[in-house]
Amino acid sequence: MVKQVLLADDDYYVPDANKLITEDDTPVDNFGSEKQQRLLVGILYSSLQEQTILAAANVGIYHTDGEPAIVPDVFLSFDVQVPENWWEKQNRCYMVWRFGKPPEVVIEIVSNKEGDELGKKLRIYEQMRVSYYIVYDPTQQLGQVLRVYELRGRRYFETQETWLEQVGLGVTLWEGEFEGRHDVWLRWCYQDGTVLLTGDERATQAEQRVTQAEQREKLLAEQLRAMGIDPETL
Repeated sequence: MVKQVLLADDDYYVPDANKLITEDDTPVDNFGSEKQQRLLVGILYSSLQEQTILAAANVGIYHTDGEPAIVPDVFLSFDVQVPENWWEKQNRCYMVWRFGKPPEVVIEIVSNKEGDELGKKLRIYEQMRVSYYIVYDPTQQLGQVLRVYELRGRRYFETQETWLEQVGLGVTLWEGEFEGRHDVWLRWCYQDGTVLLTGDERATQAEQRVTQAEQREKLLAEQLRAMGIDPETL
């Protein structure tokens, strides 16, 4: 974790944000990964509006003084939020010593064998004490589509359980369409397996409910007319 040195009067040393690389303009590696990241992040903000969360894709996490940031594909942190002035250098990325805690969930999306998701990255997230580390491997570069690691004590243990008890969310593989693309997607879900909805899905459901209500009203009116009753007089 971050190095803190007691100075005087209860002041602690923390790294100087001006000396940290908060962005290097490295592009996202492929269309599929980028769209999957947006799906995971967007759903959280549309579905968890009553909770304080910070979710992001491709944003660096500084965890230890003197070490470079690690940049997960997606992370989720509860009970924290980006400071008002997010353009200030110290507010541009997730510095564990500023937020006071690591994210609860980190997700890596595997696109090749170069990322070392099951090696160096796993050890870093374990050291950070991230509660859940999820490795999504849609093309099975590492042999298994979905891996979930849960922090127990100081170590990660791989689990077959996809319900993340400590955060009250689960993950599931879902086949369907997102932004005009039909595929298998990694999605957040409730404990019963029902997926959290995107904003577009919520809007579509609302439109369907309105249409169904209009159809029921029309059918009722037809039935009343067949009985010799003018529905307009009711």
